[in-house]
Amino acid sequence: MPATATPTVLTARALLLDMDGTLVNSDAVVERIWRRWAGRHGLDGDEVMRVVHGRQGHASMAVLLPGRPVEQNLADNARMLAEETADTDGVIEIPGASAFLAALDGLPHALVTSADVPLSTARMNAAGLPLPTVRVTAESVGASKPDPEGFLKGAAELGVDPADCIVFEDSGAGIAAGRSAGMRVVGVGPRAVPHEPDVAVPDLTRVRVEALPDGRIRLHIG
Repeated sequence: MPATATPTVLTARALLLDMDGTLVNSDAVVERIWRRWAGRHGLDGDEVMRVVHGRQGHASMAVLLPGRPVEQNLADNARMLAEETADTDGVIEIPGASAFLAALDGLPHALVTSADVPLSTARMNAAGLPLPTVRVTAESVGASKPDPEGFLKGAAELGVDPADCIVFEDSGAGIAAGRSAGMRVVGVGPRAVPHEPDVAVPDLTRVRVEALPDGRIRLHIG
């Protein structure tokens, strides 16, 4: 995937970071577990994979199995989360993620993920990445992406106006959530491109962080 056509400079007071597909490549696990789930329910695996990225599991199930009781989706999701947490085979960092997070040390940023605490901890550890101090996980919100609640909560916890935040996301649901929150969005990886984020990069090696004297963050992208 090509990077953004020309080098871009963006300035913000805080960054809000998705995890899967943005900091961590967990595609191998997600494919294994969700394709098994698709098979159990007689669904097309490719169609399932087009839906699940970026959303909480029960929200994906509601899209894929409309009419199924919410309680059944929640119970199914709990089983899926346990499977995903136990399976970290093939989980690696997105290129450039370690250096990117190191550059953000001491600067306002938060993890905003559809994973719960055990899953996000397991995947970040498996990828060898530090967990940001501020984290908004599945337990923290009442609505899954593409609802903007998670990003708005991340901005509030950092004490930053949403308009002064930049979101890093890989999925259509996540990009829609960032936009709905009134934030600019940097798309990471090939899944992001069709959803037209403000800027697109193939991975985090194309992003350089500069801390400004007034506490703002300048991003050099491309």
